[in-house]
Amino acid sequence: MNIAELTALLHLASPALPIGAFSYSQGLEAAIDAQFVTNADDTAHWIAGGLANVLANGELPFVAHQLERWRAHDVRALIEANGEFVASRESAELRRETAQMGWSLRQLCAQLEWGDAPRRATLERMTPIAQPTAFAFAAWAHDAAPDAALAAYAFSWIENQTAAALKAVPLGQLAGQRIIVALRPAIEAAVARALATPPDSLNTFAPQLGILSARHESQYSRLFRS
Repeated sequence: MNIAELTALLHLASPALPIGAFSYSQGLEAAIDAQFVTNADDTAHWIAGGLANVLANGELPFVAHQLERWRAHDVRALIEANGEFVASRESAELRRETAQMGWSLRQLCAQLEWGDAPRRATLERMTPIAQPTAFAFAAWAHDAAPDAALAAYAFSWIENQTAAALKAVPLGQLAGQRIIVALRPAIEAAVARALATPPDSLNTFAPQLGILSARHESQYSRLFRS
């Protein structure tokens, strides 16, 4: 990996990227309210489970395939896959989350003129735009290798989940860092599995997450939007 690719992926994985990731917990806050997550061990188990069962089976291989479609600029496949991903979100909150973050990242790509004009036009056509589709576009625009792009995506997700847990469980900073460090090998395994997953084998089956996300919509007290 060259320095330009590394710095681009650090930028895309940064919590400072202005797409609003900090405002979402992706069901974690509802799990805390249901007392499924009450301490550091529970938090580590929740995040590890999300990485292994949700990201590795669904979002990460989706990003990998969208990245290849952006390289080929297969417009029809990009639009169809994007629509299928949005439809796979189990709750209204999760659909709004991916659409809002995708829209924000698309705006950033357009304003910074990442990629070429034809592909930016394709990106603009997709409404709603899933956040992983927009991330795959940005990764393609910076000529990122698939494994590195997926590792950046997974790390960003883990960091955001940990940041949410620091506020809502609550955890101390050191406990949060222990969780992130412990999950490094799991990121590598998730990326390897995702890269070996064909398009027709993507799986977003996560009923507990769907139920908790739906419950979060009417949760009495909330810090996060999902």
